Amino acid sequence: MRRVGVNWLSWHPETWAFLFAVQGLYLLAVEPMRKEFSWAERFDRRKAVLFTLGLLVLGMAEGTPLHDLSEQYLFSAHMTQHLLLMLIATPLLLMGAPEWLLRPLTTQWWMQPVMRLLTKPLLAGVLFNVVIIAAHLPPVYDSALRIHALHYVQHIVFFITAVLLWWPVLSPLPEYPRLSYAGQLLYLFVVAFPQKVLAAILTLISHPVYATYINAPRLWGISAQMDQEVAGAIMWAPMGFILFGAFAAVFFVWFSKAEREEEARRAQLR
Repeated sequence: MRRVGVNWLSWHPETWAFLFAVQGLYLLAVEPMRKEFSWAERFDRRKAVLFTLGLLVLGMAEGTPLHDLSEQYLFSAHMTQHLLLMLIATPLLLMGAPEWLLRPLTTQWWMQPVMRLLTKPLLAGVLFNVVIIAAHLPPVYDSALRIHALHYVQHIVFFITAVLLWWPVLSPLPEYPRLSYAGQLLYLFVVAFPQKVLAAILTLISHPVYATYINAPRLWGISAQMDQEVAGAIMWAPMGFILFGAFAAVFFVWFSKAEREEEARRAQLR
């Protein structure tokens, strides 16, 4: 198999131009337009930081040499790209979107039944995992890598289903509320299970399954089999760690709230 070098200067200016445009529109909406149209009295600037970080992570996934590594060389790079897109960028963007900015986009009469349906935890979790599993079927996976338009559509679908995945935990809108704390813990525990099964299959299967990476030029002496095992490990460990971190954060917030309520109750009894 021939060896090639990676173009480390392929930073996809079209992707960064799009992200800078989104950032500009966001800043315009939360400052001048918010004041001009009286959308809200205040704006929590921490949300702007979270939203900007989300765009930067999205840029790392889609606008750096990681994108080329993913498409042409390494399955493990592609798995890293998906991790950045769905489990880091998406929740940051959702946490950074003010409710008064999202409400006009999601509460139109024709959007309300769609949002109420798609943000139901059971359907959101099922859709996310069905999309992930279907995307990793060898014919689908290799077709997406071979057809650029299909690959872009696939990533858009990943992003949309990732928003749905995180919505029951991070929803900024009372119209489509979050689960209770206990419900969030159960949801995060259950929704991670199918990915664990897929990760185990990718890690333990004795041969590489994707033709694109079997035939890809080898980089740094990494075989196709080793590459697949690393990809499975990335899905198993870092992805699992992020969901476990969300689980732990929900538990901590729930425990802290219960503790404050108990202290307030005791103060009333004194």
